[in-house]
Amino acid sequence: MITCGILHEPLSRDAYMINESTLVISLRAPKGDLKDATILYGDRVCMHEPIDTTELKLELVATDEIYDHFEVEFETEYTRVCYYFKLTDCQGQVKYFSEYGFTDSIDRNRTEYFQFPYLRKEDMITMPEWTKTMVMYHIFPDSFASGKETIAVEKKVINEGDIEYRSNLGGTINGIKENLDYIADLGANCIYINPIFKANSYHKYDTVDYMDIDPCFGTLDDFKELVKVAHSKGIRIILDGVFNHCGPDFFAFKDVLKNGEKSKYVDWFYKLRFPIVERPIPNYEAFAYVPEMPKLNTGNPEVVKYCCEVGKFWIRECGIDGWRMDVANEINHEFFREFKKAIREENPESFLIGEIWEDSRVWLLGDQFDSTMNYTFTNTCKDFFAKGKISVSEFDAKISRMNRRYPRQVALAQMNFLDTHDVERFLSACSGDIDRLKLALGYMMTAVGIPSIFYGDEKGISGTTEPEYRKPMDWQKKSDLDDFYKKVIHIRRKSSALNQGAYKTVECDDNKGIYSFLREYQEEKVLVLININTGSNEVDIPARLGKGWKDLMDGKEVTDKVICNGMSIVILSKN
Repeated sequence: MITCGILHEPLSRDAYMINESTLVISLRAPKGDLKDATILYGDRVCMHEPIDTTELKLELVATDEIYDHFEVEFETEYTRVCYYFKLTDCQGQVKYFSEYGFTDSIDRNRTEYFQFPYLRKEDMITMPEWTKTMVMYHIFPDSFASGKETIAVEKKVINEGDIEYRSNLGGTINGIKENLDYIADLGANCIYINPIFKANSYHKYDTVDYMDIDPCFGTLDDFKELVKVAHSKGIRIILDGVFNHCGPDFFAFKDVLKNGEKSKYVDWFYKLRFPIVERPIPNYEAFAYVPEMPKLNTGNPEVVKYCCEVGKFWIRECGIDGWRMDVANEINHEFFREFKKAIREENPESFLIGEIWEDSRVWLLGDQFDSTMNYTFTNTCKDFFAKGKISVSEFDAKISRMNRRYPRQVALAQMNFLDTHDVERFLSACSGDIDRLKLALGYMMTAVGIPSIFYGDEKGISGTTEPEYRKPMDWQKKSDLDDFYKKVIHIRRKSSALNQGAYKTVECDDNKGIYSFLREYQEEKVLVLININTGSNEVDIPARLGKGWKDLMDGKEVTDKVICNGMSIVILSKN
């Protein structure tokens, strides 16, 4: 038994609550080494030794490049639980695994077992109920619309005193409102909007006033009306919060520039140095060394209070449903704890997403973010669907590892996307191959996590540089790509298994290019088959999955075999 590769961490992604009486316990082991794994659990405060235990078998639920992942979900009558593992390797060797370590027999006291000290509801990681069926539509406001299915494509400059506001393409808040029916028809039920607050640049990431709408986009009343109408159509609104840094015309930074070290706002900024030098490289902390984006000191209680008031204001006054936090990995953790408390006090169903490009476990313990932007998903899909750099089995291994990073309810809430305002369009990564884009989209709509569509992907927008991938929405273009987007989005929206179900690999065939997996929730099962090759393949549905499947793409009944055409996805359902 390769004990050095076995891992279990209590009170982590390996041991967490689903509800006040249900635990999920998992164990990692070297790939192919363990034959069986069971858990023996009991009452942590049992008054006699040895304590009574219940034994349950762990299921092999996923395999990545290096490890097997075993898991069991069980309901317990105990509010305080202790447990250990009985492990059997493929050679028949048995070892016991507890907090004490590995032993040949379990002769340890219960205090040396793994512990789940108390199942308290306050420690559960919970998501707003409405997010469990979310499909997001991501809008870069300058580029989307100025009217119903139209965008002005004109530059705009508005001066207020000594402050200049700019727009490149003429998109507006009213333009978004005029196209809510389009978004609803597409199937999205949440809109994430890049910054709309007063700011100097067209992208609005250099905030001047966090409490007002940029005049290039419209007015506060325009935005209130947008939220009102969106809600009437069942569409939620999430705004982009830029609290890592501000713009040069933000009142506090202007005061610092004017009064230097005597400014009362000196401590509102991180590591200011005097005299201030802005160019060629600022001598103060800033976003990516950009002089116009000085870094806020989010460790200052005054700054925290101000930002929390901003967070609450847009929920209270306009009714927004959540925030996406920009450059979240450069802000201190306590700031997000305070921010989440603030917005949850204003609306207990508000949702908080962090822009973090890497593994986000430390931010996703329940006290900070509900979700983060899942760039791991994006990069893996790009390598598999767009570039063909990895095989079917390599893709499955990477996805399996990704799905196991966080507790289940957190994994289900990750913000998945193929592209954003910060990276090349996925169609460009596919070298313009629409079939590859369709495959990736189909996968995203059936995978674990909240799917997000960047405006215009459904129109086949491409682009590898910033001006290109933020180009104006192509309202006039009509193609079967629009219909495909609608089809798979609506399939996702209607399926509890796709929204909340467990994910298990069924087949990985590198030679045929076939990948299939099962999503299962309560009585519903969805079997997804992907053919990454250009030739057709006949695929058997495993007998263990039963009969009675229906093809959700064409509505036809399916027996025990499926024809997967080249570069296609088949989505089967059974209740």
